[in-house]
Amino acid sequence: MEWTGARYADQPTVEVGTRIDAPPGRVWDLVSDIRLMPDLSAELQSVEWLDGATAPGVGARFVGRSRHESLGEWETTSYVVECEPHRAFAWAVGDPAHPSALWRFALEEAGGGTELTQWMRMGPGRSGLSFAIDRMPEKEQKIVFVRLREFERSMTDTLTAVRKLAERTEGTQA
Repeated sequence: MEWTGARYADQPTVEVGTRIDAPPGRVWDLVSDIRLMPDLSAELQSVEWLDGATAPGVGARFVGRSRHESLGEWETTSYVVECEPHRAFAWAVGDPAHPSALWRFALEEAGGGTELTQWMRMGPGRSGLSFAIDRMPEKEQKIVFVRLREFERSMTDTLTAVRKLAERTEGTQA
C-alpha cells in the first residue's frame, strides 16, 4: 500500500482481497447482510436499516454505531450507492454526494468460487478523523497512515471471517 505522505484531502484508499471456495451468491448473502457486520468487526458495534428498509437497495439508509479506543464512540448514517446482487455492494457514509468515506465489496466468479474484494476511500467529507487532524495538523500524515493501516487490518479480518462463514456453510450443504 502506498500511504506514505497521504493527507486526508488526497482521499486515500485501501483495498484487500481473498479467494473464497463458495459461489458469489453465497458470498453476496453474507456481505450484503449489514446486520452480520458487527459480528465481524471489532469497531462496528451495531447496524440497523432505516426508513423501513429490510434489505440493500440503492438509496436505502442504515445507521451504524462504532467504538474505537482512541476515537471514542460515534454513530453514522450511510446510504447504499451501489447494489448489484452477486457483484457489488457499496455505501457512502454521511452525505452521498460528499461522504466521509465510501466502502465497497466487489465479487467476481472465479472457477466455482468467488474473488472477494473490500475497498474503502477516506473523504472527501469530514469524519471523526478530521477532528484529530484539526487538533494536531502537523501529524496529519501519521494520523492518516495509522488509520489506513487499521482499516487494512480490519478489512482483512472481515474478509477472513466472510470466507470462513461462506466455506463452512457451503461444506454443510453438501
